[in-house]
Amino acid sequence: MLPKEGSDCTLSEFIFTSAPEASAMALNELSKAGVSSHLKSWLAPGVGLCVSSESQASCQERLSAFPPVFIRHLCFVQTSRKLEPVVETTQLCAQQLVSELPKLASDRSLAVQVRLFRRDDEETAWPWTRQELERAVSGAVLAEHPGTLLSVSEPQQIVSVVCADGHVYAGVSQVADNLSAWPGGERRFAREALVVSRAEFKLLEAIEVFALDLPRDGQALDLGAAPGGWTRVLRSFGMTVTAVDPAQLSPAVLEDPGVRHEATAAQAYLRQASGVFDVLVNDMKMDPRASVALTVSAVRALRPGGIGVLTLKLPTHTQERVVAASLTALRSVYEVTGARQLFHNRSEVTVALRRPQ
Repeated sequence: MLPKEGSDCTLSEFIFTSAPEASAMALNELSKAGVSSHLKSWLAPGVGLCVSSESQASCQERLSAFPPVFIRHLCFVQTSRKLEPVVETTQLCAQQLVSELPKLASDRSLAVQVRLFRRDDEETAWPWTRQELERAVSGAVLAEHPGTLLSVSEPQQIVSVVCADGHVYAGVSQVADNLSAWPGGERRFAREALVVSRAEFKLLEAIEVFALDLPRDGQALDLGAAPGGWTRVLRSFGMTVTAVDPAQLSPAVLEDPGVRHEATAAQAYLRQASGVFDVLVNDMKMDPRASVALTVSAVRALRPGGIGVLTLKLPTHTQERVVAASLTALRSVYEVTGARQLFHNRSEVTVALRRPQ
């Protein structure tokens, strides 16, 4: 068992999650942030267990100063145990884990998040399902900390449990320290019948992750809008949208009276645009240098204090260098308020922007 946070020993362990193909870049981000750590093992593709000679608080402070782009989720391990399936029931395991965690704040809402990983070469499965262990840990939390408010959708603190490689790892942390309120950073949305494309989930996730406050009844400009997924999301927030794309929009989007379709290229539209918008979005499939240049030129169409969201389509190689160069260019005219490879990104990074006042 690891020492509890606040003890004299500064050794700490944490589990981070990234897209499997970005795992090396995620590790590099820890080094760039100055976190003194090394990889102990890969628990699953894109899921790494690291050990650090620094305390949890020190690691979190460094990552707060240098927010990662490719790390989607991070949780510290405050207790771990090798599973003994013959003698250890679900309830017993849950009770022992909770008893070994630091004291929970009973006045702050809490979610229990369980992830199970099993290697292909392992002969036995876990003796419980994710849902069974979540229920058992939640019950143990309520037994040891009566009055705790359990909230899956809006937690303020999270008990994270990861089962992998024959071990069970657990820790408690504040939501902001996990980088995502969802297990492993995997934010999932229900696919409604009216969804135009899966690209909608990228914008919904970005709005949530970057805490974007879209002005209801505001004006939005969607560059490269077809088939209209991002336009539909902006309309769902009450915004009137100018959708720019020579390609056709989905009929449902096109028929929306709150959408004005400009059937022209974004570059041509911006040369003659006279309006000022509250929100600017760009999810165009183009070279990141060209997309950044277009977004920089579009700043004059955004009101001071206006919000921007840009998706960078990354090349197969030199992704870190491309992201760094793109953020530098964007900072010439914008404040970069966030950059993250979101769960719904593929080989992409989503950037949140604000035009300075």
